[in-house]
Amino acid sequence: MNISSAILYIAPARLEEACAALLQLPGVEIHARTPEGKVVVTLEDDDTNSAADSYVALHGLPGVASVAMVYQYSGDESDTEEVEA
Repeated sequence: MNISSAILYIAPARLEEACAALLQLPGVEIHARTPEGKVVVTLEDDDTNSAADSYVALHGLPGVASVAMVYQYSGDESDTEEVEA
């Protein structure tokens, strides 16, 4: 499992279009945005390769000027399961 967060800087004139495109990407959730074009998102993927693909896709969205990863966690889902004694 891979969970990460990022701040996107989007041209204000394309903010609505870019946010609509963001919501179409699997595992992407928008948490905050400003009228000036700063958008905070989280991305959740099952493996690291698809996480990298997601970041490439973010850069390709309309109006996106930059993407800055803020946090990243990668771990095995079995790490969180309880072990019975």
